[in-house]
Amino acid sequence: MVIERQGTPGTNSSGMRAHNERLILTLLHQEVEGIPGSELARRTGLSSQTASVILRKMEADALLRRGQALKGRVGKPSIPMQINPNGAFAYGLKIGRRSADFVWMDFTGNLRHQSSFSYTYPRPADVFEFVACEMSEIEDGLSEDEIQRVCGLGIGVPHDLWSWSRQIGASETELAAWREMDFHAEIARFCEHDVFVLNDATAACRAEHILGQGKGYQDYAYFYVGSFVGGGVVLNHSVYEGRRGNAGAMGPMPVCGPTGAHRLHDQASLHVLKTALETDGQDSPILWEHPLDWDAIEPQLQQWIEESAEALAEACLSACAVIDFEAIVIDGAVPDGVRRTLVAQVEQKLSTLDHRGLLLPRVVAGSMGPMARVMGAACTPFFRKFLLNTNEASAF
Repeated sequence: MVIERQGTPGTNSSGMRAHNERLILTLLHQEVEGIPGSELARRTGLSSQTASVILRKMEADALLRRGQALKGRVGKPSIPMQINPNGAFAYGLKIGRRSADFVWMDFTGNLRHQSSFSYTYPRPADVFEFVACEMSEIEDGLSEDEIQRVCGLGIGVPHDLWSWSRQIGASETELAAWREMDFHAEIARFCEHDVFVLNDATAACRAEHILGQGKGYQDYAYFYVGSFVGGGVVLNHSVYEGRRGNAGAMGPMPVCGPTGAHRLHDQASLHVLKTALETDGQDSPILWEHPLDWDAIEPQLQQWIEESAEALAEACLSACAVIDFEAIVIDGAVPDGVRRTLVAQVEQKLSTLDHRGLLLPRVVAGSMGPMARVMGAACTPFFRKFLLNTNEASAF
C-alpha cells in the first residue's frame, strides 16, 4: 500500500501562505457555524490584513462562504466565514472483510451519495467493478466544475487483509491478490482522481476526529470494533499514522482472556461473536445486516460484551502506560445500544484494574458507528490537500 504524506510548511512566502490557508481551513472545520475574520486572525496569530487577504482568496476560490451576520453585539455586526460545502468533494471506499462501502462527500462532511456491496469475502475484480460503476453513475450527474472539485478517492483497507482467510472462510488465493495490490493503477483504469490509501481503522479514527466528537479532545486512543479490532492514535489534534502508516494497531495488543493470554483481536472482535453464534446453531449474517438489530442474539451478545469489555479495559490501561491520553474513544460496527453498554462496562472494569502510577482517562463512545471507516476514507483527500497536520507542523 502507498501512504502519501503531507510535508512540513516551507520557509518561503508560498510555503507559509499554504500553511496559513491550511490552518484557517482546519479551524473552520472545527466550527460548523463559522468564525469571523477578526477572530480567525486572533486565533492564528496572523495580522488582520494577512488573514483578510487569505480569506478573500479562499472565498474567490469558493472554498469558503459568508455566513449570516452576527447581531446583538456592540459595534458593527461581524460576518462569520464558513466552509463552503460545494467547495470540494471527495470519494471514500471502505474495503471490509464482509462488505465494501462507497460514498461521495462534500467539504463539510455531508454525504451526497452512499452505497454498499456485501460479499462472503472481498475479490479485487468485484470491488473495483463496484467502485467504477458507482463513480460513473455519480459523475454522469455532475457539472464539469463539480468534477474538477473532486479532490480524490480515499481508500480504507485492513492491514494485511490477505492474512485472515481462515477466520473469514475466504479463498487464500483470491485474498493473496491484495498483498501486492497497486490501488493507484487499478483506479487509474477508470478515473484520473488522486488516490490515498490508509488503514481502515485509522480512517475510522480520522472520521471521529474530523466529523465526530473526537474533535473535542487533543490526545486520545481510539478503538474500533469490527470483524477484527483496530484503532488509531490522536496526538496534538491530529491523527498520528506512524512512520509506516500502522500506528494504533490495537488488535495485536496482548490481554488475558478467560483461558489465558490472547491478543485483543481474539477476545473483542466481532468474529468471536460470529463463532459463538454458529456454535449455538444461530445464523451469523445478522451481524452484518443493515440496519443493525441484534435483539435476537441477546444471550451470546451479553457474554461477548462482558468478555470484550474486560479485554478492552486491559488494552486501554496498556495504551495509557505509553501515552498519557486524556480520553479513550470506543466505536464500532455495532448497534448504538451495544456501543453504549460496551463503553460503560469498559469504564467500570478499567477503574478496577491496578492503575497505580497511571492517570485514568475518560472513556467515551464514538459517534460514527458502521460508517466511520468509509467516511474517514472520504475525509482523507480533504485532509491531505486542505487541512493541517499538527504532528508535522506547528500550528495551534
